[in-house]
Amino acid sequence: MILTVTLNPLLEKRLFFDNFLCNNSNRSYKEEFRSGGKGINVSRQLNHLNINNQALTFLGGTSGKILRSIYHSEQLNYYAVSTKSNTREAVLAIDEKAAKITTLFPPNPIITESEAKEFADKLEKMISNCSVVVFSGSSPCKETDFIFPYGIELANKYDKISILDTYGNHLENCIKKSPTVLHNNIEEISHSLSLDLSNEKSKRELLNRFYNEGIKLIFLTDGAGDTYCSKFNFHYKIINPKINVLDSTGSGDSFVAGLAYGLEKDLVFDEFIKIAAALGAVNAASWKTCSFDFNEIENITENIVVETVGKKMKLIDDRPTI
Repeated sequence: MILTVTLNPLLEKRLFFDNFLCNNSNRSYKEEFRSGGKGINVSRQLNHLNINNQALTFLGGTSGKILRSIYHSEQLNYYAVSTKSNTREAVLAIDEKAAKITTLFPPNPIITESEAKEFADKLEKMISNCSVVVFSGSSPCKETDFIFPYGIELANKYDKISILDTYGNHLENCIKKSPTVLHNNIEEISHSLSLDLSNEKSKRELLNRFYNEGIKLIFLTDGAGDTYCSKFNFHYKIINPKINVLDSTGSGDSFVAGLAYGLEKDLVFDEFIKIAAALGAVNAASWKTCSFDFNEIENITENIVVETVGKKMKLIDDRPTI
């Protein structure tokens, strides 16, 4: 079973417009509530890939109650630690004709020390019973900054595969704990670690740095641009297919779900990175978020190219001879 861990879930209030104008009064023709948060998105995508998973998160207040209802309708298997603070709620103004989204985020909720400790205690029990654990999204406050690094330590202690996809103040401490897999998009990791990743050389140097930190698989995505990744100290470039982008929200989470799927199924590297890239691409080309099955990515997978960069892995023919 795959466990996803989300410290900062989100209730999305989506308002749809024919022609959204800034600095003007706008009336939507449709309103939807959706569940968000990176780890929650990963769990939803894993459901569509028929992979058994469970989500661990915080929920509180009116927004938390609405999210519980949405999780139930999505058949999301989850456990929530209750908080006094209201779960964050974002408003998204979506202009479908222009394919533009304006998002308004509130301040992050405040999690108390006792709530964070309860979450950490539950995390240890759940990690001991899973095969892969995914740590996704931001930390809402300083009281929760210890949870992802602590969770990675637990995963290593129990010999579980850990996938890290986060940013912000706690990222450096997370990396030092050596997760099995690291995913970041270029913009987030550049900002979080104050890096210049504007060329291939800088990206490959970062791959080497993370490998020396004990991270086995590393993925640096860049939207529709090429993805640079490494398996141990061998580097690859994933060339993504050209698509018509509608809404890239959750594309990184779809990518992470593809990685988790491949590791859970023991697929070979070349196979599951194409699945991950295809899930990210089809997500960006749709108004849906992390809700795709294999039929929807079949054609895209065929158009994804994986190239080796730098030194090439030596293949040994170990077939028996007479």
